[in-house]
Amino acid sequence: MMIWSDQESKEEIKEDVVNKPKHYNQGGIECIDAIESMLTHEEFVGYLRGNSLKYRWRFRYKNGVEDLRKAEWYENKLLEILEEKVNGR
Repeated sequence: MMIWSDQESKEEIKEDVVNKPKHYNQGGIECIDAIESMLTHEEFVGYLRGNSLKYRWRFRYKNGVEDLRKAEWYENKLLEILEEKVNGR
């Protein structure tokens, strides 16, 4: 049993399940970066779109607001890579 001395200690240990889930950050590389490196640009766009749809589809039945935040994360990543392509990066 853990005893907390203050709220800050709780926040340091609390996992960010939307932006940095521990189970996707093992081995020195984030899973999303490995997936991006193995797919073509168009395949990665489809992957991001599909994941966003999945989380929006299931939010009422599984994790509620957390799933909407995950969908938003995938949409933001999609915007990021599309803007990079337009800007020639």
